[in-house]
Amino acid sequence: MDYYVGQYADLQKTVLEADIGNFAEVSGDFNPLHMDEGEAEKSIFGRRIAHGFLVGSLISTVIGTKMPGPGTIYMSQTMEFKAPVYIGDTIRAEVTIVEIINRKKARLQTVVFNQNDVCVICGEATVKLPK
Repeated sequence: MDYYVGQYADLQKTVLEADIGNFAEVSGDFNPLHMDEGEAEKSIFGRRIAHGFLVGSLISTVIGTKMPGPGTIYMSQTMEFKAPVYIGDTIRAEVTIVEIINRKKARLQTVVFNQNDVCVICGEATVKLPK
């Protein structure tokens, strides 16, 4: 496949209660901000929020399954968490190629938006392109 600057792919998902529980089980992160409504209500968020890395993992899903796609090797990823994601939010992870490096690597813009088009995560990834 030929890759080019500006190439884009995305993925949309609604964050469910089960996603929070499953991610906590896999990661071991049972922070009350994610798991305990009473404790979360006392926080600056006012209610439970999704794990940041749960939301960020959708970026990996786009990279590994859509674009660049299967065989892509993740080399680095930055993430800046801009806004909380709540249970029931529908999020959209977007990946755009911003640079091709020696036809073997790519630098990607990685952004996640909520259903109100508010950026919740922004960052950049470097990947080794599949052969």
